[in-house]
Amino acid sequence: MRPRALVLAPMRGPAWARLRELADVIYEPVLPRRPFRTQPAKELAARLAAEHARILITEADEVNGPVLDLPLMVIGCTRPEPVNVDVAAATARGIPVLCAPGRDADGVAELTLALLLAVGRRLLVADRDARTGRAHEEREPHRSWELAGRTFGIVGSGPSVRAVTWRVKGLGMRVIAHGPDSPKGRHGLDRLLAEADVVSVHGAGGSLVDTGAGTIMGAAEFAAMKPGSIFINTGRADLHDMDALTGALKAGHLGGAALDHAPEEPDHPLAGMDNVLLTPRIGDATYDTEVNHTRMICGDIVRLLGGEPPLHCVNPEVLRA
Repeated sequence: MRPRALVLAPMRGPAWARLRELADVIYEPVLPRRPFRTQPAKELAARLAAEHARILITEADEVNGPVLDLPLMVIGCTRPEPVNVDVAAATARGIPVLCAPGRDADGVAELTLALLLAVGRRLLVADRDARTGRAHEEREPHRSWELAGRTFGIVGSGPSVRAVTWRVKGLGMRVIAHGPDSPKGRHGLDRLLAEADVVSVHGAGGSLVDTGAGTIMGAAEFAAMKPGSIFINTGRADLHDMDALTGALKAGHLGGAALDHAPEEPDHPLAGMDNVLLTPRIGDATYDTEVNHTRMICGDIVRLLGGEPPLHCVNPEVLRA
């Protein structure tokens, strides 16, 4: 019998068509839901049971407890890491868990470059002044330093770091890095902060958590950055201390900041600063990201259905049981 699949993430591309040939699919991608919400485990389990679905593909819904008590063949999480899945419990039940590593690497890298150029050249302010006629009064406030020859410091690891590195080098910038993937001893965080004209945070490994629970950049780290330098965070919001960043910008120590996660408070001080650019978590918001995670997740499910091992399984030991 053809298995049934409940698919709650957006799919796109040839691998999606192939999965639909092999399985009966209930397709309800999360993006059209208004307002956005993830399904709690109890609700998701009830839906899976009602549909008699044995394949689950999800973006961010809770996959634990009652969901894993069901006789699932496979779970596909379209994120680079299946942080919403209780992988240990799935492994104990013999359920393979798939993920999509690097699906958004190029999208995040391109956004990092866009944020860098927009903040470095004060493009939003220039655009506003051009639209209001003020640009003809005085050009001096729009003067800035060129990026070529400057130093770009990367804090973090993973595919997005590699994707942004060659792009920034293409601008003529020197790149230094601190993270698990960097050569051991190449750059400690203190040295990176002292040398970099731009500090870009992309994620955290255990060795990066220097200032608290998940926080990399706190008041001491911002104070250690070069005067006039730029801070960019396309990773998680909790990787930096928002109050400390606000203080460093207000004091004029930093030249600007760009965050791919706006503060929750609409009247937050950062929202009123001309040298700050805020975007609503759009690093992975590309059609290519959907194509990439579809290729990896659906492709691996097709492999499993054909008796072949998947390529992106986080608990491959269940396949050998």
